[in-house]
Amino acid sequence: MPKHGHHFGLYRPSLHILGIPSSRREIADIAKGWVVVSFIFAMLNVRRTINVNFFVLLFSPEFIRQFVIAGITVGVGFLLHEMAHKIVAQKYGCIAEFRSDDMMLILALLMASFLGFVFIAPGATMIAGKVNTAQTGRISIAGPLTNLAIAIFFLLFTFIPLEAAAEIATSGYFINVFLATFNMIPLWIFDGKKVWDWNRLYWFVTIVVCIGMLIPFFIG
Repeated sequence: MPKHGHHFGLYRPSLHILGIPSSRREIADIAKGWVVVSFIFAMLNVRRTINVNFFVLLFSPEFIRQFVIAGITVGVGFLLHEMAHKIVAQKYGCIAEFRSDDMMLILALLMASFLGFVFIAPGATMIAGKVNTAQTGRISIAGPLTNLAIAIFFLLFTFIPLEAAAEIATSGYFINVFLATFNMIPLWIFDGKKVWDWNRLYWFVTIVVCIGMLIPFFIG
């Protein structure tokens, strides 16, 4: 989700990754968030089926397998969500970079380790520059829409006759639709609040699509 301001330690981009201006700090923060988010979801998935000591769990083949799946599904969803915010913000002439929230990452790790559930906010795309309400809304909605597009992409894996592909497809679809729906909450710092303030029709249509894409998981 994007945040605005001028004191987030943003840098003029010194690198270009796939044509997207970036910095070494941003790449390090993205990598950190990707690894930690994947780790947390892998841990939660394994703990639903295996009741073992924390350190035993970390070295189990099932944890490694779930970590790879989470990296592909949750990790990619998290990365492209934030990059969507960044790209749209840059199109409006802003400096935009992802910054990890280390305290929230540590809190999420502790919650997943000891409580078995998690509220995770790995960071946000920080934006420095002048944008109006409409531009802020477009920057914000780009993230959830990207997650919905990724979810549809994962559906293609259902046509591959392999069990692993089916597991990745199911996980990737559900996680990305969930991320889109969660971020469209029209409150607090969520993307949905900025979209709601910009255009309530766009917010309504997006949330209806999100809920519609979730329904198969609850009636199947």
